[in-house]
Amino acid sequence: MKYYIIFGPPGAGKGTQSSLLVEKYCLKHISTGDLLRKEIEKKSELGILAKSIIDKGCLVDDATVLEMIRKEIFANKPDVNGFILDGFPRTIEQAISLDKLLESLGRKVDAVIALEIDDDVMIKRIQHRAKIEDRVDDMDFETIQNRIITYHKKTEPLIKYYKEKGNYFPVNGETSIEDGFNDICQIINKINNE
Repeated sequence: MKYYIIFGPPGAGKGTQSSLLVEKYCLKHISTGDLLRKEIEKKSELGILAKSIIDKGCLVDDATVLEMIRKEIFANKPDVNGFILDGFPRTIEQAISLDKLLESLGRKVDAVIALEIDDDVMIKRIQHRAKIEDRVDDMDFETIQNRIITYHKKTEPLIKYYKEKGNYFPVNGETSIEDGFNDICQIINKINNE
């Protein structure tokens, strides 16, 4: 069982690449954004709380997100070759918690595949996605700016964290979807053959 993280700023193409990887490598895609949106749509207690936090451009607390991920890993037990985590971890604390969760299973993060893009590309992609998918949380420019600032401040330190672990693999996220996918496949194929 392999555990991959697809990493990068909002609008980098994590969801798009994850969908392609799920199909090619028989992985289970765990998107914290999708999990939270489902809770918001259900108007569950968690969903109402999450919506108020997300509407301010902030992140939902670590314990809640980690519990959702734990449930996805344990509850479904799907017939897959591994998991690809999208949107988690976003902070060093979350990365440490995830490492502990996987260690309890005798597993580890096999690779962090990082889609790298510039801020101006990020903004254009988020605004484009908001129009196509009618995602309210992506429509307000101030919310987008907050997400970018939060990414640089809280999430970017993960680059150093994973580089030190030796499982960080950068990919140019500004190329075509196909080129980016081919680059990612080369990384995964190499890991699978080790």
